Amino acid sequence: MKLISWNVNGFRACLKKGFEEFFRSADADVFCIQETKLQPEQAEFMPEGYHRYLSSAEKKGYSGTAVYTKAEPLSVTYGIDGRYSDEGRVITCEFEEFYLVCCYVPNAQEGLKRIGYRMQFEDDMRTYLCMLDSRKPVIYTGDLNVAHKEIDLKNAKANMGKAGFSDQERSKMTELLAAGFTDTFRKLYPDLEGVYSWWSYRFNARRNNAGWRIDYFIVSDRLADRIEDALILTEIEGSDHCPVALILS
Repeated sequence: MKLISWNVNGFRACLKKGFEEFFRSADADVFCIQETKLQPEQAEFMPEGYHRYLSSAEKKGYSGTAVYTKAEPLSVTYGIDGRYSDEGRVITCEFEEFYLVCCYVPNAQEGLKRIGYRMQFEDDMRTYLCMLDSRKPVIYTGDLNVAHKEIDLKNAKANMGKAGFSDQERSKMTELLAAGFTDTFRKLYPDLEGVYSWWSYRFNARRNNAGWRIDYFIVSDRLADRIEDALILTEIEGSDHCPVALILS
């Protein structure tokens, strides 16, 4: 089974930058998207052979998630137990063998102005994932807006304490993994440096590979032995993020 996740930083813009060609060549069983920045009536991309689910923010041009899946889910829900749906951040698809949770985690913002909201979201999401995990295994994916360890970004010392690399955000990722979940990329590549999924549009960051690994596939521990590969597709452009992929047996 092949799953892909990509923060497209504006779906309509990404569609003009080769998204459809990549989507078709990837031939994923499940394709998750974050930061769609569109309303349902603006979502024109509907490839044959896929079911589509959208969650849009009330604020136009902001946030938003989408899931394209070949297999029709048993059920689909939005938000976390009815919360956070106003920003279109979470889609959960229940399948026969697992839950898939596509998520665009709130950014703590410059100066950590939104860190309180972010911490509450993290706690609510962890509780939610653990509840789902008590029923069947979970695949949690998306732009989680945190570089967990120093190895996960180019300039760790310069970014210490900033949004995405604050002690608070990093500790929440540690708590989640300790609750029974596995970071699939680090499971396979614990010491691999210099592989990132996001680069600022400023300072030629992508050209210089001054990036951050903030896009993840995280799975229930009991799925860890089914991981065949976890990929960060750095060659794919069209956004300030690149896609990440998970191959399960």
